[in-house]
Amino acid sequence: MDTYGVIGWPIKHSLSPAMHNAAFKALGIDAEYKLFEVRPEELEDFILNKKEVAGFNITIPHKIKAKEIIDNNFSVPVSKDARLIGSDLYYVELTGAINTVKRNNGNLEYWNTDAPGFLRALKEDLKFDAKNKNALLIGCGGAGRAIIAALSWKNINLNKLYVYELNRSQVDAAKKYFLTLSEEWRDILEKKIEYISLEQLPEKIKECQLLVNASPVGMEKENSSPIDKKFLHKDLYVYDVVYNRETQLVKDARALFGKEHAVDGRGMLAAQGAFSFSLWINGVKPADVVGVMRKELDKALL
Repeated sequence: MDTYGVIGWPIKHSLSPAMHNAAFKALGIDAEYKLFEVRPEELEDFILNKKEVAGFNITIPHKIKAKEIIDNNFSVPVSKDARLIGSDLYYVELTGAINTVKRNNGNLEYWNTDAPGFLRALKEDLKFDAKNKNALLIGCGGAGRAIIAALSWKNINLNKLYVYELNRSQVDAAKKYFLTLSEEWRDILEKKIEYISLEQLPEKIKECQLLVNASPVGMEKENSSPIDKKFLHKDLYVYDVVYNRETQLVKDARALFGKEHAVDGRGMLAAQGAFSFSLWINGVKPADVVGVMRKELDKALL
């Protein structure tokens, strides 16, 4: 039996095992998906030495550091450049953060399926078309960087992306990484992205039709919203990547403007999981498992 899993710290809250194990069962595959609680100081040892794990997902806080470890220890990491997933979704040039790893003949292959997962959920769940729109993103950690890349892709045709991040070191790290990208990507990001301060939030959100929360604010029951509800407006749609509960941000937007104006992150979670699954298991397409994964996720969150 092959073993797959997800690593993070903390990790006990993750619903990824329920999704992936349901997919293995549905397809009759003899494999299991487990939680691996990995502290930051244990990350390198897990990546280099946990060879019995055939493939794994990566979540907070390891998405950026894991890529650095693989790049420093393996000569041929995969997926640095834009590549296609299936017929309608794609790899983006990695933003320095990875969430999917596969062991393959002594090498480690890595991908970021958060970006196409987000785009699928934006289309399927929120019914939002970003063409010629403005968006405001809260958070530019691992998930935030993937969303920056997704919304900046030229085929999406987003007009402007405002980025707010409370942690200044994360902003500096993201900017530094983006400077290492190709000239084409640097030009795209320079034109589309504006990093803003807390004081600018009320004014900039007026210009936006999409608000994305990619910060962990909302994961805990006692968390407030990252945006005061008085700044929300009827032309604004909300996507919150937090999936384990209906966040205060989602509650506020739905109460003010209707359920169609805000969704949580379970669609993105199911989609990125389906992409990861298809990368690990030869012959399986994301469409083969995304339905069963979403059904299991919805059941677990009842």
